[in-house]
Amino acid sequence: MPLTTYWLEHAWLGTHAEPGVALDVSADGRIAAVRTGVDTPPPGAAVLRGFTIPGLANAHSHAFHRALRGTVQVGSGTFWTWREVMYGVAQRLTPDSYFALARAVYAEMALAGITAVGEFHYLHHAPGGTPYDDPNAMGEALIAAAREAGIRITLLDTAYLSSGFGAAPEQHQLRFSDGTAETWAERVSALKDRDGVRVGAAIHSVRAVPADQLSTVARWAEERRAPLHVHLSEQTAENEACHAAHGVTPTRLLADHGVLGPRTTGVHNTHMTDADIALVGSTSTGTCMCPTTERDLADGIGPAVALQKAGSPLSLGSDSHAVIDLLEEARAMELNERLRTHIRGHWTAAALLRAASADGHAALGWEDAGALEPGALADFTTIALDSVRTAGPVPRLAPETAVFAATAADVRHVVVGGRTVVEDGAHVSVPDPAAALTAAIAALRS
Repeated sequence: MPLTTYWLEHAWLGTHAEPGVALDVSADGRIAAVRTGVDTPPPGAAVLRGFTIPGLANAHSHAFHRALRGTVQVGSGTFWTWREVMYGVAQRLTPDSYFALARAVYAEMALAGITAVGEFHYLHHAPGGTPYDDPNAMGEALIAAAREAGIRITLLDTAYLSSGFGAAPEQHQLRFSDGTAETWAERVSALKDRDGVRVGAAIHSVRAVPADQLSTVARWAEERRAPLHVHLSEQTAENEACHAAHGVTPTRLLADHGVLGPRTTGVHNTHMTDADIALVGSTSTGTCMCPTTERDLADGIGPAVALQKAGSPLSLGSDSHAVIDLLEEARAMELNERLRTHIRGHWTAAALLRAASADGHAALGWEDAGALEPGALADFTTIALDSVRTAGPVPRLAPETAVFAATAADVRHVVVGGRTVVEDGAHVSVPDPAAALTAAIAALRS
């Protein structure tokens, strides 16, 4: 089987930055061999100068929220006022316009070193709730957009049935709803895994899926051994409403209906009791932190340290795309905790890189990604060590430099499945992502 060789000036091998590494990639898009001590590029090798790490995994995305950037930063307000602006954008999207926007958003992700995205997808039907001729037209638009942008996607098809604890959907939520969890399951079952695509499930939140229907979604995911994600305790108002409706916390409610477990990821997990943290950890339920969105929406700082100590794997997401920069998400998780506790050094750079890569991929069902080792998917990202942000530190400190100084702008090369997606900072198949974003977002204003 023919091999493609990449020569990495410096590479993250899980514990340290190793100089002079050759990766042999087979035709099936996997790493065939990792050779260290290769001081100069072998003949014919693709040369990647800088610091190469496993591809980054964006474990929580709402692609259409990218159209809100800038707009929702004007003035003041709360999560709930932000949500009203979001609904306005959601109402104007069609399968074609969503494809155009998502393709540009996913190209922006690729430029930021992201090789897989978890798309938390609840924009299912036409405005008013009428299904499209293809009931999965919007989901298929997202899958096609990721394919053209060159990244993997886990489509987390989301059950969103209620405006709050059994209340009927409001007018702007009708296109999110399938009516019942059984109808949701019937529709999503028509979506299939394929090359570069995983189909998973999501419960939007305990307020949006009635308690007696939570187990239907959980069972669908369990039968397929698919990832299951859920917005969890993002807002104190949600916790209070859950107590009023059910007498328990959202975490306890999910546990009582079989939702928690090692293939489940709670997104945010911000406002949790000690008992909630113990439940999440004891069930090996994951936690996806989205620090740039959590701070943008004034959600609060979640108990990530306590959750991880309890047994919850941590992953990262850009959520509302206030920015798309997984290095910033990793840095912010640590720096937020420093501000909260007045103590430095809760996670090493290695631990933060793992959250941004291997654990994020695992949360999305890509357990064979996230490491530079034989047999793994050949998904990797190279970060410049000679930009104005990263110049100066010695190469052995490349992990710390990447996490605490680099930004998405320092990503130079991205390879997904052995195929180059970003070369010298430019996307190879989406010629001008910025222009594509401008056009796609402008079309939603007209």
